Amino acid sequence: MWLGVDVGGRRKGFDLALVDRHQLLKLVGNLDRQAVIEFVEGQPPAVVAIDSPRRCAPEGHTARGCERRLAMTICAIRWTPDSERVHASGYYGWIVEGLALFDALAVRHINVIEVFPTASWTRWHGERGDRTRAAWSVDALAKLGLEGIPRRTNQDQRDAIAAAVTARQYASGMTEAVGEIVVPARRR
Repeated sequence: MWLGVDVGGRRKGFDLALVDRHQLLKLVGNLDRQAVIEFVEGQPPAVVAIDSPRRCAPEGHTARGCERRLAMTICAIRWTPDSERVHASGYYGWIVEGLALFDALAVRHINVIEVFPTASWTRWHGERGDRTRAAWSVDALAKLGLEGIPRRTNQDQRDAIAAAVTARQYASGMTEAVGEIVVPARRR
């Protein structure tokens, strides 16, 4: 089993999706960090893919090199500035939560990767173009061929599912790394 986690700030919480080779096994939202940790400890997945930066940019920088490379080669991404800026602004609260989740799982020796679902959707389904993000990811999700997908999902749920499927591909050697960010390999 593989787990994908969409990270939100303290109010919004985390969404998680657990998949196996064929289906979505579990889709849960509005969890706090401790609930995610307990879920992982209760049924440890082979890989946990987290939709959040694993670390901040180096001191004095406004973005990480992997984010700049991803933006030049796959799709746009929001920059993650240095730790001082991240911790000084409520805007980055979700990143603070993601960093804490990475740290908590690392000390438990869980195999954790950083993912960016928009890059996964782009690799699987092509560029978004002028479609809304919702319409584009709904269409892409339908083409993944996973059983058990609810008829209606929100963007956080779809991104958690994309993270989980990226984790599954990672375990099968079907991904590549853009620095620390794991993305599905290019289709040949």
